Amino acid sequence: MGHGSSKSISSDESTNGGGSNSKSRSSQRERIKNKLHLHRRLHRRADRSSRGSGSRHPKLGSLEDFAGIALVTLISAEMKFKDKWFACISIGEQTFRTETSDQTIKPQWNSEKKFLLERNGAHVAKISVFETNRLSKNNLIGYCEVDLFEFLSRDSDSDIEMFELLNPSSPSVVVGNISLSCSIEDPTKTEKSFARRILAIVDYNGDGQLSFSEFSELINVFGNQHAEKKKVELFKAADENGDGVVSMDELATLLAMHQEKEPLINNCPVCGEFLDVSDKLNSMIHMSLCFDEGTGNQVMTGGFLTDKQASYGWMFKISEWAHVSSYDAGLNSGSNASHIVVFDRKKKRLVEEIIDGKIVLSMRAIYQSKVGLGIMDKGAKELLQSISEKQGKKMNSTESAKDIPEFLKFFKDQINMAEVKYPLHHFKTFNEFFIRELTPGARPIAYVGRDDVAVCAADCRLMMFNTVEESLRFWIKGKKFSMRGLLGNIPCADTFIGGTLVIFRLAPQDYHRFHFPVSGKIEQIVDIPGCLYTVNPIAVNSKYCNVFTENKRAVSIISTADFGKVAFVAIGATMVGSITFTKKKGDYVQKGDEFGYFSFGGSTVICVFEKDSIALDEDLLAYSARSIETLVSVGMRLGVSTRKRAEPPLPDIRNITIF
Repeated sequence: MGHGSSKSISSDESTNGGGSNSKSRSSQRERIKNKLHLHRRLHRRADRSSRGSGSRHPKLGSLEDFAGIALVTLISAEMKFKDKWFACISIGEQTFRTETSDQTIKPQWNSEKKFLLERNGAHVAKISVFETNRLSKNNLIGYCEVDLFEFLSRDSDSDIEMFELLNPSSPSVVVGNISLSCSIEDPTKTEKSFARRILAIVDYNGDGQLSFSEFSELINVFGNQHAEKKKVELFKAADENGDGVVSMDELATLLAMHQEKEPLINNCPVCGEFLDVSDKLNSMIHMSLCFDEGTGNQVMTGGFLTDKQASYGWMFKISEWAHVSSYDAGLNSGSNASHIVVFDRKKKRLVEEIIDGKIVLSMRAIYQSKVGLGIMDKGAKELLQSISEKQGKKMNSTESAKDIPEFLKFFKDQINMAEVKYPLHHFKTFNEFFIRELTPGARPIAYVGRDDVAVCAADCRLMMFNTVEESLRFWIKGKKFSMRGLLGNIPCADTFIGGTLVIFRLAPQDYHRFHFPVSGKIEQIVDIPGCLYTVNPIAVNSKYCNVFTENKRAVSIISTADFGKVAFVAIGATMVGSITFTKKKGDYVQKGDEFGYFSFGGSTVICVFEKDSIALDEDLLAYSARSIETLVSVGMRLGVSTRKRAEPPLPDIRNITIF
């Protein structure tokens, strides 16, 4: 190495950390800083999806969950026409994108990114390819979904595989293909890989060895004051063969040994984040993900929540910079409410809800301001009622059937026609399509035969809270929301005081039939007249509006053996003038049975459980506590009864007559 002696340590070096004067040490630090800044520029977009966790990288829940660190490389694609292309990869709460290719039919990227894989965590990656011919928003041309566990476990000698890219509007149509590679490091390789990258910070000539002066500067970067006082001792301990330099293997051994006993690294050398030295594996994972450029390939740009966000052009970026629009997961209000990002429970990743921009602007104008709601109070409520009735009549006309193809095109891959019971030509009106039935088995019901397990009542975006107070803190911002206000004057309303709240919000593209979350008997169905506000989060999150207590709704009470009474509230919304039930008072029902449907528009179901009657699923509660809706399907598990079912009394043998 060219910086300091590689063979011996003088007495001056023992005192001064390498025998260099202060000017020399300062210049070396500057060179190290420059190298670190290069790494930081590669991570220039902060990972917004991890704001709540306090770390820019995902953290491992437990050692048993660790499946490894996967290196995914998007190599190239072959498309049907020439353009400038880029690709995105989405997994969990992270999305990354490649650089844009030249004008070509065969884009080459060789862009890579590392991902933490957990045995019970996100492992299905969505890969999207965009053409870049628009100023404000690029165009999604094709996508594929890759199960990384299946990819890694396949019987093949090659890390590279080609996947078909599907048309988002017609998933049966192939629009190209993409080549990618995926490999995984075991923990031992991860340690060596990390040591190689950390050594590279000061390995200026690339020979894989550190002199004492370089080793000394590396220790300074670690931010461990105790280790800084023991540089000579540490150097000698690392230099196992006594050749006066520390090799990559020797550095890896030193780091591994001290991570077990007395960790040397308190701060990540790349991002500067403080590391919990007691959490050794997560510290190693964090630093390995920070040093992710390993092979010299182009590292993908990060900091995106969804591929849609990553696809926006420079006009949107200017609007972000000017604070006209912003992008985040969770509860948003005002100008921040222009994007709705939810977590897909099945695919375990963040997705953006598709909503027309003009509708967003109008909803923000009405529901996020006192002026807008003032207009509503001066007759606009009646106008909404009239519009909904007229729109309902229009959607029941035979002419409305021509709107179905455009509706499918707008929502692209969010409606799976393969699940629909009847072919498209069967539907004679738009509303017939809107209230479409699904094929038997399209929505499997969790834990059939176990009535102590409740299930999701709709295809929807779900929020859940153990108490009304929690819902007001994390989600519902209307000042007048209460359990009594929601349920109206039904005789058993007080039964639900202190109860658990589950909100199922249906968007226009969803399957609009709702189902029973529990088994039991329908005791009553009570209609409550009201307004037809939108149930979009822009309105629900507004402090000026009380959507759930002012909208038209129908309250049903279901009597169950495992949960006590359960209130099922079907809430109408803008363009939804009709709530239709397919069951009636007195019917005995099984969980998963169809209960009814909403006609055209968005709508919501709220289920209320008695206090302390259900233990809600932890993953759903966790996202709700972060004010993030979870995308779920009918029949998915919701929670488990906490009540012990009453056993029927034994017969009194004294009153039994034997013939």
